Amino acid sequence: MAATEKGLEEGKIQDEALKLYLEEEDSLADVIDTLITGSFEDFPEADASDPAAQHAAEIARANITDANWYDLLHSRIIKAYIAYHLRRNPKWSPKDVNSKTPNHDKGFEGRKYATAISTRTALTFWYRTIRPNESVSEWRYDSSSNICYGLPTRSRRVSEFMMGLEKTKARAGEISNSARALSLKDMHNLHDQCFRPGASPGDTRWGIAAYLFAWLLLLRIEEVVRLEIGSIDIVPGERECFEVRLKTRKSAQTGITHVWVLHANDSDPMICPMRALIRLGMLYGENAPLSGSLFLRVNKYGAVLQDAPVTSTILSRALTTDLQDLGYKSWALFGTHSFRRGGCQHRIKDNYWTVDMVAAWGGWSQVEAITMFRYFYSPNDNHEHMAEYDRNRPKRQRMQYS
Repeated sequence: MAATEKGLEEGKIQDEALKLYLEEEDSLADVIDTLITGSFEDFPEADASDPAAQHAAEIARANITDANWYDLLHSRIIKAYIAYHLRRNPKWSPKDVNSKTPNHDKGFEGRKYATAISTRTALTFWYRTIRPNESVSEWRYDSSSNICYGLPTRSRRVSEFMMGLEKTKARAGEISNSARALSLKDMHNLHDQCFRPGASPGDTRWGIAAYLFAWLLLLRIEEVVRLEIGSIDIVPGERECFEVRLKTRKSAQTGITHVWVLHANDSDPMICPMRALIRLGMLYGENAPLSGSLFLRVNKYGAVLQDAPVTSTILSRALTTDLQDLGYKSWALFGTHSFRRGGCQHRIKDNYWTVDMVAAWGGWSQVEAITMFRYFYSPNDNHEHMAEYDRNRPKRQRMQYS
């Protein structure tokens, strides 16, 4: 019995490790334009004389309605994927998803790891396009009904394939880069960038607010842009704090009871959530709607677009632009997942939280917490002051171990 329970527990840990690994890989999608620079030769433009390639281009063009996405290399990858399968089987349908779909990983053996990441990112977008009502966080096949749920790129087989490929490439000297954490200093720099002279009032107010919510609440990018005005609960007359709620999140698709309480931060106004919320209120004005997205786009004239919420793509591009304008030479190492990673490290390094406090705050289960170390450490993070770590430790902490 004990051996069986141990096996089940190890299986759960492995499942969570796979999920966290793919979440880590998802963060690379934020800097995918940089990662895929060296992958162009793996995805040449379609040959006008190739019927399969032309058919693939027509299919992609008919289904990818987002012009920004269609113009990117992602569309080239999608077309190459469709054309490859059409050459093998002219009757193959790119919209047909079945239990064998996650096994379609042939044809690019020996390519760069960046190519594998680019391919998975592009195909995730493709399957999200043709399966808009499916969960983006899972893949499940019900053999009794022969129905597939979720996205094929989220299957366990793909997860294990990517993990194995990373290890193989690492041994060969090709190391993948995880998103670098955004530190407290980085958040201060982003604040100054958002409030630089000549900056649009609208962009500065929603920008720094979205950045702060992601960083302070340890949210994934899709959770940030999914926050609604109704997610914020302010007690009338209360100036010290407010509550934040999410309807669902990646690890709880059927609903969550987790509630955050964010307090005003007078000692560091740059990362004060109350001030950020007040700025949003000033931006939306007295006639602001009482429902809908919390973060709304603003046009070049400063008008709030009530029916145009900020998307993950907009937020990702805004971060990249801000970091480049700030002169960050390593801007390509950062992505929207850098807020979640950096927020974890901030709570431990700057606020002296314990790991269990971070786990509870971030909503991680006991099993998930076992794999949380990836959020606390990355070779890409800033470690140049490592020699001073012991000296900078608070006196009360040094006394505990002396």
